[in-house]
Amino acid sequence: MTKIGIFGADGRMGRAIAEAIIDSGAKLAGGVDRGDDAGALAGESDVLVDFSSPEALVGHLAAARSAGVPIVIGTTGLAPEHHAMIDEAATAIPILQAANTSLGVNLLAHLVRETAARLGADWDIEIVEMHHRHKADAPSGTALLLGTAAAEGRGVALEDVADRGRDGITGPRTEGDIGFAVLRGGSVAGDHQVVFAGEGERLELGHRAESRAIFAQGAVKAALWLAGQPAGRYSMADVLGLK
Repeated sequence: MTKIGIFGADGRMGRAIAEAIIDSGAKLAGGVDRGDDAGALAGESDVLVDFSSPEALVGHLAAARSAGVPIVIGTTGLAPEHHAMIDEAATAIPILQAANTSLGVNLLAHLVRETAARLGADWDIEIVEMHHRHKADAPSGTALLLGTAAAEGRGVALEDVADRGRDGITGPRTEGDIGFAVLRGGSVAGDHQVVFAGEGERLELGHRAESRAIFAQGAVKAALWLAGQPAGRYSMADVLGLK
């Protein structure tokens, strides 16, 4: 029976993951939060799941690497230096990092990539996301995941075409840009819509999360899959067999 440990156990996602682990038939090895002994949990686990905070990632990666244990990272708001740390640690242990662990969202990203590859730059791409009032980062990690998928489909880098802020008189839209709109309010678990707008027609691809349970279930599925992999960096596309 696979033993799964949780970093960020007392958060909303941590609690949902604990329930999903029990429902999956795997064993909950335990959970820690900031200030707790990450190394001890790593030593008792076959695989770790981290939904804590960007600041805690350094210590959690070190604990996983020291114990030789795979880790699923679902923490959002990561900066380039965090991804560099993940790349380096992935030379020694299996790491799956995902801005969103929902199976539906990751299939949506695949569809967005395929659609963007087949439609020209004359089709404008807009990404609209809404989350609960407590969410700190914007655009959401999932919105950026979808934007990256669209950019990859067009063979460009997202940072070169992203339009993340509009206010006042913005002028005509730049062809090829990928726009983002951010909504915050209420208790929304996560709504994402990718709009491909052409002349005289519009294609909309979207996903609505009705419960955090879908992210927890996806994270556990990813953890169980990752436990048998060699060192390297993986994504949810690998879990779904989309690569």
